Amino acid sequence: MPELVVNEIFHSIQGESSHMGRPCSFIRLTYCNLRCTYCDTAYAFEDGERMSVDEIIHKVDAFRCGLVEVTGGEPLMQPAVHDLLKGLCDSGYEVLLETGGSLDISEVDPRVKRIVDFKCPGSGMAKKNLWSNVSHLRKGDEVKFVIRDREDFDWSVNHIIGDQISRRCPVLMSVVFGALEPVELARWVLEAGIDVRFQLQMHKYVWEPSARGV
Repeated sequence: MPELVVNEIFHSIQGESSHMGRPCSFIRLTYCNLRCTYCDTAYAFEDGERMSVDEIIHKVDAFRCGLVEVTGGEPLMQPAVHDLLKGLCDSGYEVLLETGGSLDISEVDPRVKRIVDFKCPGSGMAKKNLWSNVSHLRKGDEVKFVIRDREDFDWSVNHIIGDQISRRCPVLMSVVFGALEPVELARWVLEAGIDVRFQLQMHKYVWEPSARGV
């Protein structure tokens, strides 16, 4: 039976993406190949316990929630994530995968909605982006850009337009929490006239920003 190293499993309100506000079960997997300057889940770099796919799904079943997100860390670091995603889909769940955009998404179960978080220059990890992932995007997927400053915004707009990302799937933009005022990003989006969804990390406004398991 395939196993994964799991950092935490919890039930909360989805704080990001077009699914924001919906009750959601979260499976946070351990390990990440990136070290973003603003990372808020560094505790998932190493800490975790080994669990079988069946054990993970059994724990999620107890929440009685139809929406599940597999996140990290970087979930695609563990090959058995594909067994987990398939198992969740086979069990009837609506499944989201949040990935940093540096690893290949083409082998992900087609029933999964992929949220690809391409890294902007302010993250320090922009050179790690695997841009071939754009060609694998589908309408049910989403692309996210987390904006730290005006340089990040202009860089993101160039990729959204140049790579025609918004023609493939919805595009999300949010601020690096505490580094950029949301009103600034909202103004830039309106002035640029681009087809994106402005969002906030809602869970950081509902709960204490550094709280875990929410």
